[in-house]
Amino acid sequence: MASQDWVEKDFYAILGVAKDASDADIKKAYRKLARQYHPDTNAGDAAAEKKFKDISEAYSVLSVAEDRQQYDAIRAMGGARFAPGAGGRGGPANGGFEDLFGGLFGGARQPAGAGNIPPEFADLFGGGFGGGQTGFQRTPQKGSDRTATTSISFKGSIQGTTVSLRENNGNVIDVKIPAGIKDGQKVRQRGKGNPGAAGNGDLIITVSVKPHDFFIRDGDNIRVHVPVTFPEAALGGEIEVPTLDGSHVKLRVPAGTNSGRTLRVKGRGVHTSKGEGDLLVTVDVVVPQNLPKDAEEAVKAFAEATADANPRQDLAAKARL
Repeated sequence: MASQDWVEKDFYAILGVAKDASDADIKKAYRKLARQYHPDTNAGDAAAEKKFKDISEAYSVLSVAEDRQQYDAIRAMGGARFAPGAGGRGGPANGGFEDLFGGLFGGARQPAGAGNIPPEFADLFGGGFGGGQTGFQRTPQKGSDRTATTSISFKGSIQGTTVSLRENNGNVIDVKIPAGIKDGQKVRQRGKGNPGAAGNGDLIITVSVKPHDFFIRDGDNIRVHVPVTFPEAALGGEIEVPTLDGSHVKLRVPAGTNSGRTLRVKGRGVHTSKGEGDLLVTVDVVVPQNLPKDAEEAVKAFAEATADANPRQDLAAKARL
């Protein structure tokens, strides 16, 4: 910058600070004005662009102790004793302030150009500015993502479904939920986020799945509890078990099945693009509450016939510490 410009421009007034302002006050003033007049928020506004260059120029000088000291000296001497091109005592015969102060400071370091962004303020504008260059060479940024939550039925999580999300402005976004999605998983709707110079961000939806009264999901497997009678458990038998698709599958209960035993039906769990799970059937032996007289007599006869059987005979040994 020519020293002539240093005399003509009041950098303190441009930043709106006093001449004895601290470095912190100068930085604070620049940060506030830079946000206000930055071209990214004032597209096409030539006046705002010029204002931004002026405040950047002012900060580039006042933020460097050496440059600020030289600027203050030039302003003090230039305003009282010198005029451009004046001859005689106190000024060069033919040159202006450029010649005078270029010799005085021996080619001192030139401050940054009017259009530059100081490195410590790159975070204000997303970076992407080249040091020592004029203008604003910012890399276009994609808009930020938005988030939302939705709740779907257990059936919707198994078979897939579509939900409609209403925005604050009334717009409705239809989101396809893929079959097999788990509780807490996320669905990404590309291009439905916040706008940006390099395109819109995405909308990320967290899915909550409502529990089912009968089916319990365990990874890609489905667990169910099925009651069986004592004769079915003791003698074995074939039972029907409901499945996810609404049909029933026949399952053979082996003779002597204890309550709590889990039987597996291959391929009747959750189907996803990565494979399919199984149906895990836990058998619960049901004890009748009100026996008719003939059934009660039959149970007594069974008890007598199996009196030698003691299912707790090893319990004491297992309980030893």
